[in-house]
Amino acid sequence: MKENAVIRPNGKCAIIVAHPDDETLWAGGTILLHPDADWTVVTMCRKSDSDRAPKFYKALEEYNAEGAMGDLDDGPEQNPLDFKLLQSTILDLLPSERFDLIITHSRWGEYTRHLRHEETAKAVFNLWNSDRLYAKQVWSFAYEDGNKKYLPRAERNADYPVELPERIWQQKYKIVTDIYGFDSDSFEARTTPRQEAFWCFSKSGSPKK
Repeated sequence: MKENAVIRPNGKCAIIVAHPDDETLWAGGTILLHPDADWTVVTMCRKSDSDRAPKFYKALEEYNAEGAMGDLDDGPEQNPLDFKLLQSTILDLLPSERFDLIITHSRWGEYTRHLRHEETAKAVFNLWNSDRLYAKQVWSFAYEDGNKKYLPRAERNADYPVELPERIWQQKYKIVTDIYGFDSDSFEARTTPRQEAFWCFSKSGSPKK
C-alpha cells in the first residue's frame, strides 16, 4: 500500500466515471468509508436516460455527495468520442478544477472491455498532466477479469487495496440492487467487489497502469 494514499476528512474528492453506477461498483465502499470527505461524482453519459439518471442522484444522496451528469453518446456501437469534447465535458461538469484527490477509471478499463471507461481515464489523466485539472493525487480503479475468464476483481498488486467491512459491502450492494435496480443475477450485482483497489499517482509520476 502506498503510504501517501490517504483520504483526509474534509478533503475535496472527485470521482469521474463514464456511467452512473460505475462510482458504486468500483469505489462505492471507499466513499462510504470516508463520509467526512467532500465528495463530488460526475458521469459522462446517461443524463437523458429517464431510468438511470434519477437513480444516480438517489445514489448520491446515500453517499451525501454532490454530482452532475453528462450526455455523451453511449450507444451500443461505442463509436469513439471526440477527445476535446470529452475533456470539455469533464471540466464543465466539475464544480472546480482543484481537488485533493481525483478517482477515475483505469486506462485499460475494469473488464474486457468498455471504450467509454478507457476514454474517460485517458481524458482525466491528460487534463491532469497538462495542468487543466489540479489534484494532489489521482487514483484509477484497479480491476481485471482475466480477459473475460471471470468476473472483474481487484488487482492483486494494486497500490491501494481496500477490504470492505461486511456492513459497508452490504450498503454498497443495496445501492447496486435497491437503488440502481440490478437483479441479483445481473453482471453488476454478481460483480459488486468486496475488495476495492486503486492505482495511485502523484504529480511527480505518470500513469503506468
